Amino acid sequence: MKNSVVLLLLAMAFSAVSAQVPTQRIRGQVTDKQTTATLPGVNILVENSDPLIGSASDPDGYFVLENVPVGRVSLTLTYVGYEPVFLNNLELTSGKELLLNVEMTEQVVTVEEVVIKASRDKTGALNEMATVSTREFTIEESMRYAGARNDVSRMAQNFAGVRGGNDAVNDIVIRGNSPVGLLWRLEGVDIPNPNHFGDFGSTGGPVSMLNNNVLSNSDFFTGAFPADYGNAVSGVFDLRMRSGNYEHHEFLGQIGFNGFEFGAEGPIHRDSKSTYLINYRYSTLGVMSALGFDFGTGAAIPYYQDIAMKLDFPKTPAGKISVFALGGISQIDLLASDETDTVDNLYNNELDIYDRSKLAVAGLNHTYLINNNSYTRLTLAASTLINKDVVDSLSAETGDPVDFYRQNFQNSKLTASFFYKVKFNPKNNLQAGVRYEYILADLADSIIRQPEGVFIPLTSFDGNTFLLQPYVNWQHRFTDRITLNTGLHWQYLGLNGSNALEPRAGLRYQVTEKDAFSVGYGLHSLMPPIAVFFRTVETSPGVFEQPNEDAGFMRSHHFVAGYDRLFTENLRLKAEVYYQKLFDVLVDADSSSFSTVNYGSLLSGFPDQLANTGTGNNYGMEITFEQFLHRGFYFLITTSLYNSTYVGSDGMERQTAFDGDYVINALVGKEFRLPSGKESGRPKYLVVDTRVTAAGGQRYTPIDIEATLLEGETVYNWAEAYTERFDDYFRWDGRVAFKMEGRSTSQEWAVDVQNITNKSNPYGQSFNFETGETETTYQLGIFPVMQYRITF
Repeated sequence: MKNSVVLLLLAMAFSAVSAQVPTQRIRGQVTDKQTTATLPGVNILVENSDPLIGSASDPDGYFVLENVPVGRVSLTLTYVGYEPVFLNNLELTSGKELLLNVEMTEQVVTVEEVVIKASRDKTGALNEMATVSTREFTIEESMRYAGARNDVSRMAQNFAGVRGGNDAVNDIVIRGNSPVGLLWRLEGVDIPNPNHFGDFGSTGGPVSMLNNNVLSNSDFFTGAFPADYGNAVSGVFDLRMRSGNYEHHEFLGQIGFNGFEFGAEGPIHRDSKSTYLINYRYSTLGVMSALGFDFGTGAAIPYYQDIAMKLDFPKTPAGKISVFALGGISQIDLLASDETDTVDNLYNNELDIYDRSKLAVAGLNHTYLINNNSYTRLTLAASTLINKDVVDSLSAETGDPVDFYRQNFQNSKLTASFFYKVKFNPKNNLQAGVRYEYILADLADSIIRQPEGVFIPLTSFDGNTFLLQPYVNWQHRFTDRITLNTGLHWQYLGLNGSNALEPRAGLRYQVTEKDAFSVGYGLHSLMPPIAVFFRTVETSPGVFEQPNEDAGFMRSHHFVAGYDRLFTENLRLKAEVYYQKLFDVLVDADSSSFSTVNYGSLLSGFPDQLANTGTGNNYGMEITFEQFLHRGFYFLITTSLYNSTYVGSDGMERQTAFDGDYVINALVGKEFRLPSGKESGRPKYLVVDTRVTAAGGQRYTPIDIEATLLEGETVYNWAEAYTERFDDYFRWDGRVAFKMEGRSTSQEWAVDVQNITNKSNPYGQSFNFETGETETTYQLGIFPVMQYRITF
């Protein structure tokens, strides 16, 4: 009998232990948002924990929360004299400790003022100088949103004012602007296009090199951005890499559309909190192609690999030092001469194209805390982008490849930037800095001239120049309710002396705890792609000139007004109206419809000589209605109504290539905790997310059939540029994921299906010489992406 009782008690104890929910640690550091000074004694509490779980930051601002049950966790951080911080619905898994870097803002308190409680939404920005048209996004969103494919660019297409270029690439069109107007910044360094298979001078591509497993929360701007950003007219991705775990070594394995992937992180030296983080990825598209998946390249298989890493040394005698790097290699052969390739592709069915590209970025950040109210940051970096293309046409008689076009472009930069930031008092802080880019370019491309069979240079340059960008930002907080941000940015291009002085300003008025109004203005400028300056023209037999060496910046006035309404802690409405006036736009020096505002569309190309005499107008209204993740449920509904026009050198006003009239996105998701996980003590979750996008049809230039038949090649009627448009765009995506937590591992299986209805959205037009008719090519059909991920 006694033995039976003992066995029963042991069984009950084992059952209780086995059903116990796994726990994990939360670590982090708390700093002053304006000065980066560490904050000791900050109280950190896990909301709704029973028994109460809490901690306080140590003299260096570090804290640790032990034995926190895995799942969704919300934290509250409070500190005397600072606005409280609320971190809601953080995902805590058993396979990885949660590391947080929390910034707190000092309060402005006056006798007659009621201090506004910090809201729980995540609609602000990490950059405190941002006022309008900005949003902080989490990396989890890029993993969770249907159709995002773990890509921050595709995730951003859910935000107001943004639409995708087409399904095959992650180009983003912001408020009717060309994708080329976007700035990519990583760890404080302006970097080249961080996408595999991207065209030279573009900002997008089919597959991102930016691995979201190494990124941290970052900012995305769609206009009127602060003065520390330059050389952009449409938007900014300001991306931050996270730091590795400073106590334990952790690992990640993943396989999916983006490739086979392995990551590792951990301490280099625990006492000094120094860490490493590294992630490598290799393409899986060859496997997917063998399984019958079509990703728009016919039988051609894209190959790529990339690596990202970061080293942190936060407690050296000289200050905080971090080293980071990003690199990628890609190649594809699109061969029209391959008779075994019977699958249509989205690129060109009349040419053999051999495309090769490489990107490398490496940099160092040194942050030095002068005192508790001021600090400096020095950034040194080097980057290089290489694009090589061999293009052959097919002989009309034999079908054999014939020399047609060659390109070898290399653009390298050495970057040095420095800024000084000081908080005079809780009301006033100032940031002054300078960015210097030494540009080394080796550009050569040529096209065959028949019947001689001689290559004629199109672009030719091997030399250097520089871009200088000093700036200053000043923030004045009249009260906790009213904040004024002002700034001034200047750009100077050493190549030809072009320069641009750019004032920026923003004002936010928090009327009540739930209502806020904001206005913003920015004058922005964009340097032409480097290859434009060295376009080579044969003025007479054997004599070549470069008529665009004096090309200047395209410029833009951007005005924004916004209203924010927080109905509850988790339900928010935001509305913005804007007007953007483009001027000094590069257009054809002769009378034509050409304008660089359309660069990045399907028919991008440049005439021989350009002039900064074009203009453009973008205006519209955007509405965002959002439920932040709460009790497992979230949604994001955005509506953008806009108009985008331009005037070329012929003086006629036309719609731009990117004018779509409207974009509507509706995304909704739910995270279910499964009962079987509660019983086993190993939490299991089912996450369902779906997204619907409707947008105005893409504009295009009609083909001149008579001239095409006469010339024997496709000729477009540029007098009617972008006057035609395809049917409206519609796409429905869905994602289902199953997550399981073990004792010390976390696993996820996911299926992300793009274009569930297999809707045939038009991509472009071509001319079929066999039938004598124009034909429409279509974007990707139904496109399933599977993924498995494990952390331990």
